[in-house]
Amino acid sequence: MAEFNIESLAGMSPTELARLVKRTPHATLTQAMRGEHRQPILDSIFNSMPTIFRPDRAGSTSTVIHWQITGRPDGEIDRYQIAIGNGTCTSTPLPDPSGVVLEPRLTITLGGVELLQLIAGTTNPAMMFMMGKIKAKGDISLAASFPNLFDMPRV
Repeated sequence: MAEFNIESLAGMSPTELARLVKRTPHATLTQAMRGEHRQPILDSIFNSMPTIFRPDRAGSTSTVIHWQITGRPDGEIDRYQIAIGNGTCTSTPLPDPSGVVLEPRLTITLGGVELLQLIAGTTNPAMMFMMGKIKAKGDISLAASFPNLFDMPRV
């Protein structure tokens, strides 16, 4: 059974994380996203977003997307903000330590395990949306085009 090794997460590439998710049983993913590993995993995912951003595909895109990751043991939601503009991408947790919270054009809500499956490419985002596992509020066309703005791992 695969284990999430927090020490190796910090240096793990998005592709390595995707491989780990793909080979890890669902029950283990669920346990990891409900335990002490949740925050380092989420931080690793969102910290890597600017590194896999494709400015050549973004063109003149200028947008803010809020991510709400449900399923915390305390019932709260982890929130992140991705801002794209002028050929750059930034990702910050919310509330942002700098106090800057931008108005989102899109808010995506999903569970921790569903986020892992989404970034690992082990599930179909459209099917997840139809099944209610991903909720999108705002610009739905942006939700559909969002993956094209990033070099998502293919495993």
